[in-house]
Parts: sequence; structure tokens; C-alpha cells
Amino acid sequence: MHYLSFFFLSAPPPLDLLFFLHPPFSILSPPHTNPHILIILATRGQDTSIPQEDILNLLHIVFLKDSLLLGQKISTPKNPDNLLFDYNHSKATFRNPKDPLLDFFKGFFPHEPEFSHLTVLPPTQAEISGILDSIFEAKTSAASVDASYALCDLLLNSVGFRGLQDYGILADIKKAAADKKSGTRRESAQNLLGALFERLPPKQKISEVVFLLQDPSTVTSALDALADKGAVVRDAAQYALDALFSNLSAEALVVGLLPILITYLAKRTGKWQGTVAAYKLIQKMADKAQMTIGGTKEEADEKDLLREILGAKLAQLIPLVEAGLHDLKSEVEKQSLITMTSMTTLLSNDDVAPRIPLLIETMQKPGKETLQKAIHALSQTTFVAIVTSPVLALLTPLLERALNDRSTAQEVLRQTVVVVENLTKLVHDPVEARTFLPKLQPGVKGVQERASLPEVRGMADRAMKVMDKAMSDDAGNVANGVSGAVIRVSSDEVSKVLESEIKKAGGLAGDLDIFKLAKPYISDILVEDVNHRQIDRIASNVTPYLEHIMKQPESATTVGAAVQQFYLDEDHRKFGQPVKEDDGEIEIVNTNFSLAYGGMLLLNHTNLRLLKGHRYGLCGRNGAGKSTLMRAISNGKLEGFPSQDVLRTCFVEHNQGEDADISILEFVAKDPEIAKEGRERISEVLSEVGFTAGPEGRQSEKVGSLSGGWKMKLALARAMLMKADVLLLDEPTNHLDVANVKWLQEYLKSHTEITSLIVSHDSGFLDEGNLAAFVKQKPEAKSYYTLSDSLVKFKFPAPGILTGVKSQTKAILRMTNCSYTYPGASKPSLHEVSCQLTLSSRTAIIGGNGAGKSTLIKLLTGETIPTTGKVDKHPNLRIGYIKQHALEHVEMHLEKTPNQYLQWRYANGDDREVHMKQTRILSDEDKAQMDKLVDLGDGSGGKRIEAIMGRQKYKKTFQYEIKWVGMLPKYNSQISRETLISLGFNKLIQEFDDHEASREGLGFRELTPTAIAQHFEDLGLDPEIANHNEISGLSGGQKVKVVIAGAMWNNPHLLVLDEPTNFLDRDSLGGLAVAIRDYKGGVVMISHNEEFVGALCPEQWHVVAGRVTHKGNMAISADRFEDASRPSSGFNSSVVSAATSTTASAVNSGAEDNGGDMGFKARKKKKKTKKELKEAEVRRRLRHIEWLNSPKGTPHPPDTDDES
Repeated sequence: MHYLSFFFLSAPPPLDLLFFLHPPFSILSPPHTNPHILIILATRGQDTSIPQEDILNLLHIVFLKDSLLLGQKISTPKNPDNLLFDYNHSKATFRNPKDPLLDFFKGFFPHEPEFSHLTVLPPTQAEISGILDSIFEAKTSAASVDASYALCDLLLNSVGFRGLQDYGILADIKKAAADKKSGTRRESAQNLLGALFERLPPKQKISEVVFLLQDPSTVTSALDALADKGAVVRDAAQYALDALFSNLSAEALVVGLLPILITYLAKRTGKWQGTVAAYKLIQKMADKAQMTIGGTKEEADEKDLLREILGAKLAQLIPLVEAGLHDLKSEVEKQSLITMTSMTTLLSNDDVAPRIPLLIETMQKPGKETLQKAIHALSQTTFVAIVTSPVLALLTPLLERALNDRSTAQEVLRQTVVVVENLTKLVHDPVEARTFLPKLQPGVKGVQERASLPEVRGMADRAMKVMDKAMSDDAGNVANGVSGAVIRVSSDEVSKVLESEIKKAGGLAGDLDIFKLAKPYISDILVEDVNHRQIDRIASNVTPYLEHIMKQPESATTVGAAVQQFYLDEDHRKFGQPVKEDDGEIEIVNTNFSLAYGGMLLLNHTNLRLLKGHRYGLCGRNGAGKSTLMRAISNGKLEGFPSQDVLRTCFVEHNQGEDADISILEFVAKDPEIAKEGRERISEVLSEVGFTAGPEGRQSEKVGSLSGGWKMKLALARAMLMKADVLLLDEPTNHLDVANVKWLQEYLKSHTEITSLIVSHDSGFLDEGNLAAFVKQKPEAKSYYTLSDSLVKFKFPAPGILTGVKSQTKAILRMTNCSYTYPGASKPSLHEVSCQLTLSSRTAIIGGNGAGKSTLIKLLTGETIPTTGKVDKHPNLRIGYIKQHALEHVEMHLEKTPNQYLQWRYANGDDREVHMKQTRILSDEDKAQMDKLVDLGDGSGGKRIEAIMGRQKYKKTFQYEIKWVGMLPKYNSQISRETLISLGFNKLIQEFDDHEASREGLGFRELTPTAIAQHFEDLGLDPEIANHNEISGLSGGQKVKVVIAGAMWNNPHLLVLDEPTNFLDRDSLGGLAVAIRDYKGGVVMISHNEEFVGALCPEQWHVVAGRVTHKGNMAISADRFEDASRPSSGFNSSVVSAATSTTASAVNSGAEDNGGDMGFKARKKKKKTKKELKEAEVRRRLRHIEWLNSPKGTPHPPDTDDES
């Protein structure tokens, strides 16, 4: 038996109605339904003769007067042979056209979908008008909503979306919504609008075109109704807007609804409540696009797409929302702030995210101060993610203001121009950049023409060239040198494809007017899907819109599939087939990204693909982005790189300085992740890398006592305990001796489950991989095998004359029987060390990690004071010292630019870092010594020394002019150097000697920004970076160059380098090696880089267990230089000095006055001949005559025998 169930809306049926009916019909009140709803059950029995007169009268009473057909259900038949009709996919076909029930059903149920293919009888205008009247005149809100739902279902079951305009339903809604006399009609209008928004789009997507394009006033009507004085009207209007929003796809929200909101806000003629609602809808769009944890892939794809396409509209939205920030109505201002904050989440850019509050504040308070802060913050931002149109839309108005404001400071203009120039380079799709360049180009051109500083004008000129190049390519190709650009599809192109497929599928049934509107609407939706590579969404965005207007409804599916396949093929043509995994290899990372720091483009549109267990070497010059890339991955800021919970990543760093006072075991165990392993496991791993356990073992030592090599091993031990999937090793061989480098190589090769990214400039280390094969493919990488200054040149200044030193092999710095014990240590780090250095020294200090090499250097340079023994140096000796942890030199000046740092360091004519040495800082004993009375035995009694005022030659040494406390300068005394040393004023003498040495070295230097910039350029650092980039933003190699420049500014005689190769790339390493080879002063260095040492140092000091062994006359490998065929020249110096000697200096040999003081022999005066005396007298007389003939007031020339 087959059951056909019809639902009716009616008043409670009278009791006699139940008795009137007889089989095959009966009326029941089903459970869980509205009592006003009845079900008529029709059965198909053996007897087909039905008293239709009785049924007709009954239906006339129930249907035509008091009720409305709502819907129907078909239950599963038990006996298929008894089916009245076939029912499949909402389509019913009568089995027997002559069945006596056919006319009955066709006559009284013409609007059922089961009969839609058998009848063309639409509802009459009178029926629709009657239903509309019942809606607008309903006594309660619920009745109004129920009647609205009934109308919706009637339309869906008959004429569908076409009835909205054909019956004038939307016109009646607007008329009722504008009825100022009746709040009931206004409420019911919004209820009906909400019901239409709720019921029609899910069933017939084409109805969106009617609401959003054909008659968008339906949306603005709801917005305006939010200002109604009646709360029920406002609630109904909000219901309508919520219903519409919830039933639109991501594409429809942006393509259909958003333009209505933009137009509404731009007119600003509506009520403030409507403005707030429009801002809220935009906020809801942005919030809907935010990434969330969980959900299906389809939901995630829709959010991604909405984020992209809504972000592309920010250029239009930001000015509208920014206007709301200055609205006089506080409600509008508050909502616009919330909306602006939500919109900024569309950026999906972790680099800009920290700056968003500052950028919004700049919009709220558009003053000069906030603008400058924002520009400065942008110039100091490390950009890791690709810069997309949302970022450009947010930044362009601020940059435009800065460029066009004539009161903008020159420094702010410089920063702005740099950011503008690189925005053009950093954007992933230059087509997006060209959208914004026309707004910025006039401002940059104005800076180019009117900026007061030539430097700023030059930078603007460079920016203009980059922008002109980007804008000159009308074909849509990338204009910044990247080939293979992809041209976006346009709406017209999609329309042609769509029309072509519709024709192939049989064409439209009619509705040409509505398709005229629907075609660009569907095309705009597909444009977003195609351009954002959401190809899988195409079919679902075609079929639902066409299925109710095609001749054959099922052909809409064919059209959707065909269009999707067309653009899938196009996507493969443009971007290639998806990458297949290597045989037997597991891909763990595959992402595209760009990397930059402020105005410096580092990596552009780069693909990173990692396979499990592989070891990858990152090669490149300083500032190329190697360490920045590592840190971006470590901080989870690299776009597309898996998060830590998916792929455990560990960045091996050298710095443990913040925990220097705790033991090694405690330092490792304090990490919460590592602590889970347990102390026994931690101790075991530490022992594996050389940290012995036990109270006397290395694990009990403090972190601060470790040498650089042991600190690196400690960092590697922590990485082992974290069980990392990916190891990020930044210069892992820095500070490691040969044995430990070998251990690291074996560790990485044996752990095949760990993927490694390695930054290293050690060719020996990288040769364990396939560096040689890489150099064959990339010949420009040959610098990994030779030392060359062809790409990076270092020009060391000439050291100048050292008074009294005429020989390159004369000792200028000497240690005699020196020992040193660190505070708290049980044994000395150095024991009875004696050594000396000369102007010709090229000395390498060799030894294992922790042997005492750095301690020896610190004693030589005066960084520390020996426990026993003494260190002597020439009084005028200037030393350029670069520490093992070179960055310590600048870590207190990270907010300065390199230029500012050098100005600070030498501002007072002295090297301020020299005054920070322990040998220069006055201890309590030294201060007490200064308070002691000095009696010179001249009868004046004891006096206290206030300061040294001057110095002059005295026989083989110096004598110093002493100013006494409380006495006038005329009572100053001259005291010899030896006397002052015997009285205990060593540090006072050293401080004055340092001052004189610096003054002598700086006598040829102008401490001006231009001269400093040239100095940095001589040492391989771009003047643009030196002048304008803060030290905190420089790479490790660039910071080392800053340190070298600082050490070489005062023209030192002796250069002391502790691990000079750390952080320097191969090109810079080659430039440094050539500069050291050609340098006219002495050089002493610590290095584990055998290539570097073997090419430069014929003399080696081997440090083992605190004792130093001297090895001289070592053969050097000059062939390691690319220019080995040419001899060393003095091109670095404008002053010709003695050639550098490759012969080791005589150490403790007694040669060159080895046992004497560090003083000098005064020049003996030679008695002049009679002829020379006569010539001098003639010159003196001629000068006097010339003075007599000169104008009045001319100073008298000095009376001297000098020829000048």
C-alpha cells in the first residue's frame, strides 16, 4: 500500500469533519506537530471509484477557504505494483494517465512539486495577494512568520524565484516596510523578507541574483529598519540580515553583499543604526574568515578563500571604516574600531600583526608623531610572509600621507621611500602592487625632486625606477625579474567559457533577463575561485545557479563539471602538475615564501622542500637571509612551515649568557620539554658529548665558565634531548676544534631520522656532503674553495708610525712569565706563559676547546690582569681587538646604527671600549692609591695627584706633567714614567698613554657621518646599511663587519682576532684574508679554520693545558689565495711602509732588544755643518723681510731653523 501525505495549515478541524471522510481518505492529528496542521492519508486500493463530489466539497471548505498547502512526503511503498505514480528526485510521473485520480490531483493540487511536470497552473495573483494580506495583517509575530514560510514554500513548489518579481512580492514588501502608520506592517515586511532570505537561497541559489543584483533595496530596507522606533521591527530586520548572511557562500558575501554595504556606507545618508549594522556585517565577514582549529577541509578552504578575496577589497573598505573612526556618533566610532580590528586579521601576516595596534592608532589620531612612529616601526620589521594586497591596502594610505606631507622629516621620508621601493619587490603578485603604485608614485616623485638631502633624493630615484619597471608591463608579467608570471583570468573570460558550456548542454529554458544579471555574478564568483586556485569549488558554484533555468535541469551538473575541468586543466598548464613524492622518501615540508628585513629583500618567492632524513646546506653571502630564515622557522613565522606540534624543530644557538651562573646540568634541566626526559637521561646525553658527570665533572661547572666550543656542544646536547625532527644549525662549527667537528659530522650522518638545515662557511665541513658537486653546477660558489676578495674587499688602514720602532721585527707587546686563574677555579688556565708580538707578526694561536686560547688573548690586550707575571707594551701601541663572541662589542648598542655606534665610541677622542677593560677600571685599591700623598723631595711636602696633563720625551722614556690637587697649573711638576710606576700609578699612566695613542691614531680621522660611511664601505658593509639600519636588525656577519670597522677606526698597529671567521660568509672571509695578508701591522688570531690559518700564519702558538709552545718558520699555503701568483702590494695604504715579512718573529731569542723595556731610543742630534748653518740664517732673514712687507696685523713667523 502506498501512502501520500499532504500537510495543511488550518484552524482546528470541526468534529463532524472526521465523520465526513471515509476510505480511502482519513484525517489525523500527528504527534509533535502544530495542532493547526493536519495530515490527509490517501491510499490506492482496489476500488478506484471515489465519491469525488463529497471530497470536492470537503476540500473546498478546508483548502480554498481556511488553509494552505505546505508540503508533502512520500513513504516507502510496500507493494510497488500499487504505486499511483513513480517518484524519483523530486519528480513524479503518473503510471496511468487515465487513472481517475489524476484529474482530481491535478485539479486540487496544481502546485505540488510531484505534479510540476504535469501542470503549468501557477497560483493566481489573487491567491498571492491574499497570502500577503494575511502576512501583513497577522495579529502576532509568530503568525506573520508562519504565513511567510507558507508563501515561501508555495513559491518553491510552483514558480520559484520568478514569483518574487512577477507577483510584485518585493514591491509589496518595500511598500509595507515604508508604512509609517503601521508598525505591524513594517514588522511583517521584515519577517517576510527574512523568510525569503532563509528559505529561497538554499533551495534556489539563483534567487540571490534577485535579492543582491536585481533589487538590492531589499537589503538596504532591512538596514534602514534597524533605526525603527519599534523594537519588534528592529528585531525582525536583524533576523532578515542574519538569515541572508548565513545563507550566502564566501564568494557571494564578497561579490554580492559587500558592494551593497560599500554603497550604503559611501552615501552616508542613512541612519546611524544602519551604518553600525553595515559595519557589523563587514566585521562578521572578517570574523568568519579567521582561521580556526578543527573543522573539515572544505570549511578550511572556504575560510582561506574568504580571507583572500575579502582582503583584496580592503583598499575600498579601509577608507570607509577609517571615516567611521572619526564619526561624531560614539556608537559608530566604537563599531568601526571593532570592524577595523577584525579586518586587520585578514592580513594573515605575523610580521605586521604586532604593528596593527600602532597602525590603527595612526588612523584614529592622524598626527605627525603617530605617523612617524608607524613608519619607523615598519622600517624595522622583519618580513617573513609574502606581502599581499591586504597588507598593501593597510600600508598604502599611511605611506601616501608620509610622502605627500611637506612637513615630513627627511629621515622619515628616507624610511618611507625604502619601504615603498621594496613593497614593489616583496609582493607575491606584482599585479596587486600595480593597483597601489599609482597612489604612491606621485609622492615618491615629489621626494625625488624636492628632498633637501641628496641621499634621500637618490633613494627616491632608485625607488622610481623600480616602480616604473613594475608599472610598464601591461601584460601582467612580473616586472622585478622573476619569470614565469601567471596572468589572472577576468570575468569576461569566465563568461565566455560558461556560455560555451551552457550551449553544449542544451541551453537555457528561458529567463534571459535574470541570466543577464546572473552571468556576470556567477563569473565574478568563479574568477575568485580560479585566481585563488580553489578549483574544487567551481562545480558547486555553477550547478545550483543553473539547475532552475536550464532546459534540462540535470544538465546543470554537466555544465558545472565541464567548467571545473576546463580550469583544472588551465591550472595544471600554468602551475604544473602537483609534485609527486620521491620514491621511498617522505616529504615533511613544501612551502613557498618570501623573506625580507624592512627595506631589504632577502629571499623572493622561494620554495622550500624538505625530505625526511636529508641534510641541507644553506650557502650565501652575509645578509642573504640564512640566519633570518632559520630564526623565522624557529619562531614559527615562516609561512606554510608546519607548527611545532606537527614537526618538532630545534634551533641550535651559541648564546647561553643569560644563565651564566647556574650549573650545566641545571641549565639543561630547566627547560620544561627537556625536563620530561628525567635527570638521568639528561646526564647521560651530556656525557655522550663530553660533559662528564659527578661533583668534579663538567656537568657541575657553571655555564659562564665554558669556552665557545663547549657552549656549542651544550646547545647540541639540548637539541638531542628535545628529539627534534628538524635541526637548524647556524654555523655549528664555530668555536669547535677539529676533533669536535669530526664528532658533529658523524652524529649528523648516523641519525638518518633527523632532517638538518645547516648554515656554514666551512668548506671542509660541507664537503662531507656534496659541496663539490654543487660548485660544479654553480661556479659562483667556488669561493668555498679559494680565498678571494673579488666580490668583497676589505681595506685595512695603514697603522702609522710607532715612535722609536724602526724594525718590523722589534717587540711591541710582550708577556713575561704570566699565569692566570679564573675566580673560583682550582687550577690556573695559563701557566708561566712568555711571548711577544711585532709589527710583522702573523701568529695563530692553536688549541682545543677550553685550552686557554681566549684567556691568553685577553691578557695580551689588557682585558684581564694576570695573576702573576707582567705584560709590557709600547706606550703608543694601538690594538684593534675583536672578541671571540664578537657581538659582545655591540650588544649594548643595538638601537644605534653602525654609524652612530662608531660616533659614540670615538666621540671624545678616545676609544671608549678601552676604558671598559679591567686593566683600566680603577679598583678600590687604585682609588686609595690616588689619595696617597707624593713627596718629590723638593721641599714642597706631600701632595695628591689630580691628573696627568701632558707627556714629553725624556731620554729613552717619557716624563709626565702632573697636576696636583688644590694647586694652580703653574705648580705642575714633571715626573718620569719609571718614578710614577714605582709609586703605583700604573693605571693612571696606561689611561693617559691610551689617550695619546688614540689621539695620534685619530689625528688623520674626521669623525663625520660621510667619512664613517666610507670606512664601513672599505670594510665590506653597504653604506646604506651602515647609515640607516639599526644594529639589532643586522645579520651576524654584518655585525662582525661593524666590530671590525670599530676596531680599525683608530689605525691600530696590532690586530687581535679571536675566531675571526665566525659568522663571515665565504666572500667576506676571502676579503678578510687578503686584507690581513696585505696589512702593514701585526696580526695575532685564534681560529680552528685550518684553511684560513694555513694561508696566513707562519708562526703558531700551541696552547695545551695552559702551557704555550712556540712553533715558527711554518710554511704557508699561498696557493689558497685566488691571486696567489701576484705578490703582496701596498695598495691598501696611501703610505708606503716596509713589506710584510713571512718569517716568524724571534720569540724569546734576545734579538731586537727583546730583554729591554718597551720604550724607544731618542734620536741623536747631528751637528750641522757651517754651510747648513749659513743657509738656515738666510732663510730666517728672508722670512723676516717677508713679514715686514706684509699687511699690518700679520702674525710673526716662528723663529726656527726648519726649512718651512
